[in-house]
Amino acid sequence: MREQWSSKIGFIMASAGAAIGLGAIWKFPYVAGMNGGAAFFLLFIVFTLVIGLSMLISEFIIGRGAKKEAITAYKTLAPGSPWKLVGQIGVVGCFLLLSFYSVVGGWVLIYSVMAVTGQVIKDGANYPDLFDYVTGSPLVTLLGLAIFLLITILVISLGIKNGIEKANKYMMPLLFIFFLILVVRSLTLDGAMEGISFILKPDFSELTGEGVLYALGQSFFALAVGFSCMVTYSSYLGKEVSIPGSASSVVIMNIFVSLLAGLAIFPAVFAFGLEPTEGPGLLFVVLPTVFAQIPLGSIFFSLFLLLFLFATLTSAFSLLEIIVSAFTESGKRSRVKVTWIAGLVMFIAGVPSALSMSALSDFKIFDKTVFNATDYLVSNILLPLGSLLIAIFIIHRMDKAIVREQFTMSNQLSPIWYKSWRFVMMWIVPITIVVVYINLLGIIG
Repeated sequence: MREQWSSKIGFIMASAGAAIGLGAIWKFPYVAGMNGGAAFFLLFIVFTLVIGLSMLISEFIIGRGAKKEAITAYKTLAPGSPWKLVGQIGVVGCFLLLSFYSVVGGWVLIYSVMAVTGQVIKDGANYPDLFDYVTGSPLVTLLGLAIFLLITILVISLGIKNGIEKANKYMMPLLFIFFLILVVRSLTLDGAMEGISFILKPDFSELTGEGVLYALGQSFFALAVGFSCMVTYSSYLGKEVSIPGSASSVVIMNIFVSLLAGLAIFPAVFAFGLEPTEGPGLLFVVLPTVFAQIPLGSIFFSLFLLLFLFATLTSAFSLLEIIVSAFTESGKRSRVKVTWIAGLVMFIAGVPSALSMSALSDFKIFDKTVFNATDYLVSNILLPLGSLLIAIFIIHRMDKAIVREQFTMSNQLSPIWYKSWRFVMMWIVPITIVVVYINLLGIIG
């Protein structure tokens, strides 16, 4: 018998865990910092509520409608057609995403161990040099990558209820508790108001066309939509759960965590006269500098890294799950065996990204390191492409009766909500993605 989530809250926590990770805690602060702060955040909220939410609902509908993982779902709903390619693109996309995602997860893991043992925040510490050491040492980065993937493998090998759901039920509440502690501490610093204004008071003169592109990409990346991860997760969902309600809960939690990340980081950054435009090193270079100047800073920084590690792991679970489920759906292969093989292949695939700041730093793809090129390919090309194909599929190919049934099941929403969702998926999502692609290719702007 196929596994199911044991409860609605278990599904929501797991889906939120899949969505809340590097996107909300690592990528959002530095991308927002480099693209105008509050203006970027406001645009990100709009994209997330209109496009991201609609996309999440769509993936939930496809998954529960087919009761199959990503590839088999499209085969089931559109037999004899090439639409299975959408699921295949999703599996490949998750593979590429996890290949560099696990590298950052490894950094967080190494930093967490060092912080807890008092090796990060200490007298005379040089944080840029420490970041260069962690990311530029082949041995350290590969060790972090291996341990991070090992934890992910162990959880996924246990299955849906005993692995993913159980881990998220503990990790997600802890993440929110830790985050609230950090936000309260950050907001009580002298000079914190400038940081609050930076993330809450929009100045659209600071927002560029590229910033708009990044805001759209962030709304996809932060919700884990476009690669059919949520198709796989919702395939384990029971009929008693409202899809629009569950999707709304995940989106609200994601926006809330992004806001908490901004309120935890930017007031502290501005309070000590530092720049929010540090880039990917913001959390590893700027934040230790901030926490070093705060009473009990070592403890607060350790808390921050632990919650960051929790969030990174819960997202990694979803990425590996879509890969594993694609090879175990038939029931002929052992989940444990497939998980270990997939994890080993993932480690090998992650090596080039792990070495992008050391042994392979001079190797460039379109003037980008392997790590940055993979990130760009996934976030700005494959995720929007996957979302575009899903939008076309659910509106023009999937049986409308199944779509309506899944949308309206177990909820008392007015019919206007279903019509509004269809309108967004039929017009807003495709047009927005096409315009962004045209802009990306330099045809306009």
